[in-house]
Amino acid sequence: MKTYCVGGAIRDELLGLPVKDRDWVVVGATPEALVAEGYKPVGKDFPVFLHPRTHEEYALARTERKTAPGYAGFVFHTDPSVTLEEDLARRDLTINAIARDAEGGLVDPYGGQRDLAARVFRHVSPAFAEDPVRILRLARFAARFADFRVAPETLALMRGMVAAGEVDALVPERVWQEIARGLMEARPSRMIEVLRDSGALARLLPEVERLFGVPQPAVHHPEVDCGLHLLMVLDVAAASAQPLPVRLACLLHDLGKGVTPAHLLPHHHGHEAAGEALVRAVCERLKCPADCRDLALMVAREHGIVHRALELRAATAVKLVERCDGLRRPERFAAMLDACACDHRGRGGRADRPYPPRERLLAVLEAVRGVDAGAIARGVTDKSRIPAEVHAARVAAVRALGLVGDTIVDNPMPAAGQ
Repeated sequence: MKTYCVGGAIRDELLGLPVKDRDWVVVGATPEALVAEGYKPVGKDFPVFLHPRTHEEYALARTERKTAPGYAGFVFHTDPSVTLEEDLARRDLTINAIARDAEGGLVDPYGGQRDLAARVFRHVSPAFAEDPVRILRLARFAARFADFRVAPETLALMRGMVAAGEVDALVPERVWQEIARGLMEARPSRMIEVLRDSGALARLLPEVERLFGVPQPAVHHPEVDCGLHLLMVLDVAAASAQPLPVRLACLLHDLGKGVTPAHLLPHHHGHEAAGEALVRAVCERLKCPADCRDLALMVAREHGIVHRALELRAATAVKLVERCDGLRRPERFAAMLDACACDHRGRGGRADRPYPPRERLLAVLEAVRGVDAGAIARGVTDKSRIPAEVHAARVAAVRALGLVGDTIVDNPMPAAGQ
């Protein structure tokens, strides 16, 4: 029996990156032999065991055979005769098919070190085409290792998989899992680019695919369309270390622009309602968590008015806070402003570009939260008047901010194109 450290741990080690988790392959053993040595079996589909002391995962060397469409349509074969090279051959990319033996020697039968040096994602074998999750994984790796490129033959293989309908067999939970992980990488725009180049974006997120080629108004660079703007917004969100709900909101905030009638382009006035409906459909389809869904809906609906915060009447700003449940959920209201800031900063690609509406609306939120609604309610004889009286007090509190050059006025300026 021989054990080898394999996969991402070796890849990251060779790239000089921190190693988080280590996976091991055991060659020449049986499940009974590992159990006899104290390993705890945990695998359902194939034999995986936890080491009795380190609790790291050890899997018996195995081969696999495609039996049905999708990522779950496989049967696995484990046997003491399965070699390390056979086990590595079933892996997705050459950079993930490198092993290190107990003496520290590298086993690299498929040229993973060469591709690491060349910064190339290359599939190990044609068996890559049997698992559509690998398209998502490769796109996610592109978001993490932004200076890597996809080998032409691998990209061609991915396009063939999409054309064959393999991507359509993916379950929503797995699609969301991989997209969410990719959004949290350093360059999430690269994930979208790879998905688009392979054709998978049009099948998984057609609402996002439609944004490419749609003119983007009011930007500093006229050559930037809505799709390219989206990529810039995502990378700004990553550069400012935004959490997942904000990054998803950034991904989906402009979907309404993709369904704007062509004769209205490049203007997009009123696209927020259509965008909100599309965001809801995407989140339901992918089964996104509620916190991600709710923030994405709010940003899609409100980002236009947030961008015009410096021009709003006090009453309008208060209604925005109330509509977004800012009094009970101030942290979500602030997250909405963070997403809008990323949208603004994505127009020029600068994560440090000033965004005064954020500070303005945070001040409005604090003023509104400072109003004692309970005291007002106790002082009103006609209880039906309580909502109106509370709202009026909040508007008065906002007007009373009185910041020089920062007062919310009652006569808004003409709305700028968004």
